[in-house]
Amino acid sequence: MTTTKRTITRPAADVPSAPPRWAVRTAHIIPLLTLPSGLWRLWLAGGHRGGYTEAGYAAMGIDGWGTVYVIGLSVAVEAAALLTLGLVRPWGERVPEWIPVLGGRRVAVRAAVVPAAAGAVALTVLWSPFALWWTVPHHGMTDTGNLVAGLLYLPLVAWGPLLGAVTLSYHRRRRAERP
Repeated sequence: MTTTKRTITRPAADVPSAPPRWAVRTAHIIPLLTLPSGLWRLWLAGGHRGGYTEAGYAAMGIDGWGTVYVIGLSVAVEAAALLTLGLVRPWGERVPEWIPVLGGRRVAVRAAVVPAAAGAVALTVLWSPFALWWTVPHHGMTDTGNLVAGLLYLPLVAWGPLLGAVTLSYHRRRRAERP
């Protein structure tokens, strides 16, 4: 008895090209950029002052629903950063089969690029002022807390531009696949 191996071939336009190595590395670095500030916020939610004076910590209102908000914010920021991986992974090009109704369909280029590009612009606008963290007085923080918080949030300044670069790479790669 002989068996033959059956090969499934797809049209050339449907074969995804591999993302550049720099884009893959950058997409994996982005969630690491958001991790320090997220861990610091979780530490604050756990009742630690995290560099704030007693009065400064009390003024932030991290108790009760404030704790839930801070934890939710940390999880949401990390989840948003992890979405960058979709720009370099197969699930960003074709919806995974296990997803009801949409499973197996190709992801429209615009459906990925428009939100990613808008996110890159918004993140750049949001986090760029943190590059100047130390030029603004932060009442309610100790000097050490001011230094530590600034260092923990400083990587977020790179999030928007790096997301923009990975988005541009995704757009160019996916547009080149079209016939």
